[in-house]
Amino acid sequence: MQFDIFTLFPEMFDGPFDASIIRRAREAGQVTIALHNIRDYATDRHHMTDDTPYGGGGGMVMKPEPIWNAVESVLGFDPAGRADVPPIILLTPQGRLFTQTVARELAAHERLLLICGRYEGVDERVRQYLATDEISIGDYVLSGGEIPAMVIVDAVVRLLPGVLGDPGATVNDSHASGLLEYPHYTRPAVYRGHPVPQVLLSGHHAEVDRWRRREALRRTRLRRPDLLARARLSQADREFLAQLDAEGDE
Repeated sequence: MQFDIFTLFPEMFDGPFDASIIRRAREAGQVTIALHNIRDYATDRHHMTDDTPYGGGGGMVMKPEPIWNAVESVLGFDPAGRADVPPIILLTPQGRLFTQTVARELAAHERLLLICGRYEGVDERVRQYLATDEISIGDYVLSGGEIPAMVIVDAVVRLLPGVLGDPGATVNDSHASGLLEYPHYTRPAVYRGHPVPQVLLSGHHAEVDRWRRREALRRTRLRRPDLLARARLSQADREFLAQLDAEGDE
């Protein structure tokens, strides 16, 4: 899979993409990440990428020409209005919320282009006529789209076939099934007087699976009850949740 990231600060990506899972995926040829400095595509001698907004107001706005020129140069054609283009994603607080479902959707593509906004935002014509999608990683404001780009790349890469050693490693992650993940324990069996739940030491796989499912339900109900409305719940799940409600379990 190929990621093309358009940014004014390519140096911000030096660390995150050179370690852990993403580094291994790049070394194995499963992932290619290309960083494109938007400033290199400015047409004036000062390489200006921002200007004051029409109509007045504070802050600066990213100019459309350098962004458009960069995307067009990388793709080899003007993508505006074409259906045969990979997703061109503008990272903006106004975009749709990035979730695990969106990560799976993006992982199905062979190539993604990520445009990192800065300052007060980008010229509206980039959003209207160049970008094919807009994504936000949360309801807060960051200094730019670089960190959201890192988040998206990380979340998508780990979903690609063969990237993680265990093919089922992503199945039980928090949000992967619509629930928060169950608690994890490892050795020692007792630490500072706190024991591991006995069921996990029993060797009874069916009971372990049952305990994990119930703990995932319990944790989601307590911490993110909004997720339960969208989660795929069995009759047994619903009965367990009803039991927790009746007991007032927290």
